[in-house]
Amino acid sequence: MDRLPGLPFLALPQPLTHAPRLPWLVSAYTLAATAALPLYGKLCDVHGAKRVYLGALAAFLAGSALCALAQDMGQLIAARALQGLGGGGLMSVTLVVAAHLTRPRQRAAAGGAGGLIAGLGLVTGPLLGGAFTDHAGWRWIFLVNLPAGLLVLVSAALVVKLDDGGRRPSGRGVIDYQGAALVAAASALLLLVVEWGGGTYAWGSPVMLGLVALDVLLFAAFAVRQATAAEPIMPLTLFRDPTLRVALPLQFLTGFGMAGGLLYTVVYLQAALGVEATASGLSLVPMAAGMVLSGTVSGVLISRGAAPKPFLVAGTALVAAAMGLMGLLRSGTSPWTLRLDLLLLGAGLGLVLGIVIMLVQNAAPPERLGVATTAVRFVQVLGSALGTAVFGVVLTRVTEARLPPGVTAGDLSRAGDLAPALRQRLVDALVSGVDAVFVTGAAVMGLALLLAVLLRAPEAAAEPPPPVRVPA
Repeated sequence: MDRLPGLPFLALPQPLTHAPRLPWLVSAYTLAATAALPLYGKLCDVHGAKRVYLGALAAFLAGSALCALAQDMGQLIAARALQGLGGGGLMSVTLVVAAHLTRPRQRAAAGGAGGLIAGLGLVTGPLLGGAFTDHAGWRWIFLVNLPAGLLVLVSAALVVKLDDGGRRPSGRGVIDYQGAALVAAASALLLLVVEWGGGTYAWGSPVMLGLVALDVLLFAAFAVRQATAAEPIMPLTLFRDPTLRVALPLQFLTGFGMAGGLLYTVVYLQAALGVEATASGLSLVPMAAGMVLSGTVSGVLISRGAAPKPFLVAGTALVAAAMGLMGLLRSGTSPWTLRLDLLLLGAGLGLVLGIVIMLVQNAAPPERLGVATTAVRFVQVLGSALGTAVFGVVLTRVTEARLPPGVTAGDLSRAGDLAPALRQRLVDALVSGVDAVFVTGAAVMGLALLLAVLLRAPEAAAEPPPPVRVPA
């Protein structure tokens, strides 16, 4: 539902074209969504997933409406933050609702449906955003959320009935807001470090070193708080379960690797193949097709009794292999080679993401379902943030090392104005940096493959009696 990350917003009128603040249109949403994510799981376990889902959806729709009504950049950024607060809930609470509505093995099929939606969104999001901006005005990027969102809101309120209430032991109604504040601050600061590092501030500058040190302290304080709080929002006892103990680091590494596979594929498309940024969605069709196909097929087979772990291991291996093959790309590589690599990458991602979430939900006790689901999404977001930072450093260092004498990385922005021979050397240098990113991502996914092999799928929660539905 969020179409901004791939949209340049060149059509924004005054006074909404304050260029230095444009990046905050994306950052405000991401910061708010990530900061609120850990709290949503605990709210689900205390107040019920349906109530929390309706609240998150209402916040997202209110933010969308305010974005469309914004008259200046400050209002638009503030409305994006509200939209992000709701979007952070939709990222995870939707999975909790789906888990309550399905048997454990059927959750794989639900994950396949999620892969279908993610794959379609990967392609259609930027295209629809660009089309609305070019032909209907940028406000329609937000207004288009309202009809479908209101329909979902009303339908969920009237139709969805969950059995997620009345099972909490006494005392579970306490919310650890201090822990929520610590992890929100730590997460937001981590995203700011990723946003500013290597651009606004050099990675070795006193400002960045100080921010990194502060972020480490905040995460450490959050860990201490979770170990001592009566009802932590992300209890460390989750790691006592053998499935969650491996699945959470696995999802972290997957998020880390995905940051290289998705973002820097677009960099390669633009630098080596000359694909425009707004047309990058079409170039990612093979990846989306792979996600849809593998997620759907694996979900159906698992729901019919197939063991999930072989699909998980195969998917992780496919992602590692695809990123390794993408590390062999050159500036003159055939587009069909890239399309095949992207198909393999998408097929692997379609297997990994939904199955890990299913295994975590099956292993979690019912009263911890919201917390466990949120935890697996949260570590994926953190992995993606750290991956973005690390891969950015790898890209910069390798590219600068391959540049001709007297040429700096700043010259890449005006490569089109240079002599053809020099421009080609610049493109080759940048492609070398992207190749290094893909190889590093393949190594990370190799570690994830090891964890996938070690993962023990839960057996006790294989097929409990069907839930008893109660009125909302």
